[in-house]
Amino acid sequence: MQDLLTFTVTVFFGFFAIMNPIANTPVFLGLTAEDSEPVRRSVARTAVLLAFAIVVLFCLAGKAIFTLFGITLPAFRIAGGIVVFVIGYHMLQGEPSRVHNPTHEDNRSSLEAELGIAVSPLAVPILAGPGTITTAMSFVATGGIARFLITVGVFFVMCAVTYAFFVGGERLVRYIGKGGTKVVTRLMGLILTVVGVQMVILGLGGVRRLPAL
Repeated sequence: MQDLLTFTVTVFFGFFAIMNPIANTPVFLGLTAEDSEPVRRSVARTAVLLAFAIVVLFCLAGKAIFTLFGITLPAFRIAGGIVVFVIGYHMLQGEPSRVHNPTHEDNRSSLEAELGIAVSPLAVPILAGPGTITTAMSFVATGGIARFLITVGVFFVMCAVTYAFFVGGERLVRYIGKGGTKVVTRLMGLILTVVGVQMVILGLGGVRRLPAL
């Protein structure tokens, strides 16, 4: 029992450090700055649910999925890093792109706008990125149904915590105003570009460790 309790605490802090809802909240605010409150809530809900489903899927069949499609973790890191870098670059320039912020014409379809932002970059790779997936898979790999259930349960709690941070961020948007939101957007754009570069660097480092074909 003590071992499981220690394992639970380790999993919680591991996921909290990887997902970092405090740091990701300003990113979410920047990505949804032009959206209404109901749409923002819907995007947050969809993003955390997708992230949860993705992580559970990889916990169940991660190695099989990578093997089936011939995907390596370094390739996943590099692709995710490029996506994050492009999005961060547009945010840094103050020119939101359709990659992560649909135009007013796109917003006529709330479902399209919601999926466009919630799937990428929020669910993947910000919430359920390579770091989160590999962390979850490493916890599950320790073996036992109890540890699998703990890992999935703790990640669900982290998704709920992240959703609460995202939804609570609406008050911050109203408090700081449009000018403050633009400043936050540019700052988070800088952070995202750095995160993207770091993901690519980690991916390239992993490529060197791959066995030669």
